Amino acid sequence: MTSANSPRDKYNAVWLIFFILGLGTLLPWNFFMTATMYFTSRLKDPPSERSVNGTANGTLDGGGDGRNVLESKFNNVMTLCAMVPLLIFTCLNSFIHQRIPQKLRISGSLAVILVVFLLTALLVKVEVAPLAFFTLTMIKIIFINSFGAVLQGSLFGLAGILPASYTTPIMSGQGLAGTFAAFSMICALASGSALRDSAFGYFIAACFVILIAIVSYLILPRMEFFRYYVESNESRSADDQENRMDLLKQENAERIPVAAPTEDRGAAGVSVLQIFRKIWVTALSVCFIFTVTIGTFPAITVEVKSTLTHLGSWDTYFIPVSCFLLFNVMDWAGRSLTAVCMWPGKDSRWLPALVAARLAFVPLFMLCNVQPRRHLPVLFSHDAWYVVFMIVFAFSNGYLASLCMCLGPKKVSQHEAETAGAVMAFFLSLGLALGAAISFAFRAII
Repeated sequence: MTSANSPRDKYNAVWLIFFILGLGTLLPWNFFMTATMYFTSRLKDPPSERSVNGTANGTLDGGGDGRNVLESKFNNVMTLCAMVPLLIFTCLNSFIHQRIPQKLRISGSLAVILVVFLLTALLVKVEVAPLAFFTLTMIKIIFINSFGAVLQGSLFGLAGILPASYTTPIMSGQGLAGTFAAFSMICALASGSALRDSAFGYFIAACFVILIAIVSYLILPRMEFFRYYVESNESRSADDQENRMDLLKQENAERIPVAAPTEDRGAAGVSVLQIFRKIWVTALSVCFIFTVTIGTFPAITVEVKSTLTHLGSWDTYFIPVSCFLLFNVMDWAGRSLTAVCMWPGKDSRWLPALVAARLAFVPLFMLCNVQPRRHLPVLFSHDAWYVVFMIVFAFSNGYLASLCMCLGPKKVSQHEAETAGAVMAFFLSLGLALGAAISFAFRAII
């Protein structure tokens, strides 16, 4: 089978399904991340238990700004509890994806995430002590990102079998996930309803989107376009394995000693180490991109305070709009641009150079009006600086990350593409975990 006689993707149905699956991959994490106002409101000490010095029930003050330690550390701990399991399970998926059926990995992960979100919605209506609520929230985040890692790695591996353009809908769907979550939060604030009532509707909406993703995945195997590439990949893998076995038999017959070709290979005879040697530039690039991004967003960017307090309600909407919504819209735009433009190319030196240049955003955001602060001065106090930095920061993140994820699997042979996609997903998750860890240091510097 060749691409010349491959069937068409009628109505772009497969492209749309991968877009929906990409949406379902990051939507849970984005809903948790953008609902920080709800979570931190549940962590406040009861008024009757607050003391003048800001301590209560043994909790220490959160930094002199009226918050207890649970509130002040929520964003950093949430990011760490999300990214470390994401890294661990993405790593496991890179090695076990050939041993556990794809259908079980994807549909099972989506089902678990759906159950966790239903429990989150129900917990909105239940009174829980701040420390217990904090612990339950972090456990849920660990579960969501553990299964989300398996889901994400499996999807990128699956997309690696298809043409390069089919990685773009996953990245674009992930970008829309953040936009959808941020827009939902702003609508909840604008509705004027109680925070808990808004949060309940917020989490139920997430359950509905995840349910659509499950249905979409169950439809995918019925698509002729998808079946063609899956069968073509299986045929190439079988032929490649058969050719190696024939060569081995021939060499054994000639009594020539050869190294076993499957020592560090999976069931399909694909070496993870050999694949990494081919894609290490794009793999390390995507890792660095997300290290910088998660190191600053949201741990630092969410702490920036507006200086335009005279504009009334703008102070209330500043972070939801300028931080979460703007980041996710521009990130989505950057990811989507790779559908029509893929510059620089997979072997260009411009790619790692542009990736390294994003390190400049770390000091730029640190020198914005982040509060509270103890060490660094504020050089970019006006809101406009923050907005400009956020636009370029988010767009470059989306475009460069999507470009790396598209180009990585195309630097290897067709039968190695699924494993290459899983390896790229691992380095993406490694960047997220490193960013989460380093965010503590970045915040302490300020």
